Amino acid sequence: MRRSIFAALWVFVFALAPLASRAADDAVLYKDPDCSCCGEYAGVLEREGFRVRIKETTALDALRRMAGVPDKLASCHTMTIGNYVVEGHVPVAAVRKLLGEKPEIRGIALPGMPQGSPGMTGQKEGPFVVYEIGTRDASGQAKVFARE
Repeated sequence: MRRSIFAALWVFVFALAPLASRAADDAVLYKDPDCSCCGEYAGVLEREGFRVRIKETTALDALRRMAGVPDKLASCHTMTIGNYVVEGHVPVAAVRKLLGEKPEIRGIALPGMPQGSPGMTGQKEGPFVVYEIGTRDASGQAKVFARE
């Protein structure tokens, strides 16, 4: 029963609601009600021309699992855009690359909450490594999508 409820939630939240009649630059960002950096990230995207709708939820872990985001790639928010999942404070250039190239992957992720990433305070301490969601390299690790 629980599995069928999650399956129905997945179909509605990730497959139908955010993607129906949406342009490629329309995004839905799912965040915890108590997190402020997620709103800052949405602001960065909006300043870059994306339309972002924020949905607050306390079920982020379940949403991530249904979207196929491994725990190792998790961050503080999950976004749908185009036909993809974008996890975390992914730099805008990587989002644009994803939407422009349209690779056959589930999405991309910048794990954790790195300082200096879009929407986060602090100084950037090195390149951000953005990973593909759902693909692995020869060693079994998530494939690198971009270094920003």
